[in-house]
Amino acid sequence: MTRALYSAASGMKAQETNIDNIANNLANANTVGYKMRRAQFQDLMYQTVVQPGTASGQQTVVPAGLQLGLGTRAASNEIVFTQGAFSQTSNPLDVVIQGRGFFQVRQPSGNLAYTRAGEFQLDKDGNLVTGDGNPIEPQITIPPDAQAITIAADGTVTYTLPNQIAAQQAGQIQLANFQNPAGLNSLGNGLYMPTDASGDATVGVPGGAEGLGSLLQGYTEQSNVSIVDEFINLIQAQRSYEANSKVVSAANDMYQQVNNLQR
Repeated sequence: MTRALYSAASGMKAQETNIDNIANNLANANTVGYKMRRAQFQDLMYQTVVQPGTASGQQTVVPAGLQLGLGTRAASNEIVFTQGAFSQTSNPLDVVIQGRGFFQVRQPSGNLAYTRAGEFQLDKDGNLVTGDGNPIEPQITIPPDAQAITIAADGTVTYTLPNQIAAQQAGQIQLANFQNPAGLNSLGNGLYMPTDASGDATVGVPGGAEGLGSLLQGYTEQSNVSIVDEFINLIQAQRSYEANSKVVSAANDMYQQVNNLQR
């Protein structure tokens, strides 16, 4: 019964973590560039009463054995990098990545971070920056009198000047990709940092030979959270939590009956 109490308690704790994860997904259902996380669980260690394969006679062995598990725990909440829906905007500096890849962002510390959110703006110097004012990498600067800013599918940024017909090139947006994007470290604000699990960034031009996606101007990528799926997951988590709580209650009743045997 002691094992039952601890196993059920571990299941309740695991479902608390699951609900925390679901709550964060739902809270970011309208966050541009947000990627949902999926909670994953694993069973804990086992107490082996009878080892499978133990000899039960001179020519026979125990076929199954007897092992009692000690519950479960939340092992990870993997980032799911499926493509989100596109939303058209009136901002020519909004860009989405059609396929794999991340925009590179230069942080105030000098380190590079990576994001899928392509809501760009211009700072006072004409640099292309994120909503937090951090410039993208490589830096792209557009003159204050620039008109008709165009971002091509391969990341080439061009503009025209007053009384001129020929387009001027401001630079080219480059994308980064990782062997294992699910291993990236989330920093908040839609930013990620590489880890040993994700591997180092591979940088290239959009739509190039590195398998990077192409760019589409005038759109933003919405969150890939499915509200319907999250509510289904929430119901399952609630029912699992309820089932584990009933096991705790049942084990408690059995303890109570044992304590009453002496009366």
